[in-house]
Amino acid sequence: MGVTVDVHEVFKYPFEQVVASFLRKYPNPMDKNVISVKTVEEKKDVSTGIIYRKRIAVCQNVVPEILRKHSGDCWKKVNILKVPNVQLEEESWFNPQERNMAIRSHCLTWTQYASMKEESVFRESIENPNWTEFIQKGRISITGAGFLNCVLETFASTFLRQGAQKGIRIMEMLLKEQCGAPLAE
Repeated sequence: MGVTVDVHEVFKYPFEQVVASFLRKYPNPMDKNVISVKTVEEKKDVSTGIIYRKRIAVCQNVVPEILRKHSGDCWKKVNILKVPNVQLEEESWFNPQERNMAIRSHCLTWTQYASMKEESVFRESIENPNWTEFIQKGRISITGAGFLNCVLETFASTFLRQGAQKGIRIMEMLLKEQCGAPLAE
């Protein structure tokens, strides 16, 4: 079945500052679930100026303990949930000339049972060229866990919505610290 999560936010800061804050957002004491983020590849296309980055994030496994502790025949398929950390891969394409950055993320852990994919974009706001629009669409689907599929999808949906809002608050805090108050209209 699957669930979707959509986020839309306008940061009242210039594009370059918002992207810089995004790239240094984690790890952060405001979100202890993200343990580390490491850039594993970065290259610039000299003809277009587009900067490609691939990063790996290591996050704490936030699946509730009650779902991780069960064992027995009916729970064998969810034993994979017992990992301490989850890895995510993020790819981004930063285009400074067009003032946008596209991002694709997916989960590297639990791939035979779960699919988590996000597509995001930062771009200059249509309302005000000194503001930055952020749009994110995510989809989570879980298979192979029987009656737990729906429970896990509901949990994941709630957690990702809350995580997206927390990420926005972290970026707003970083932007305020680095740049001062948001730009007025």
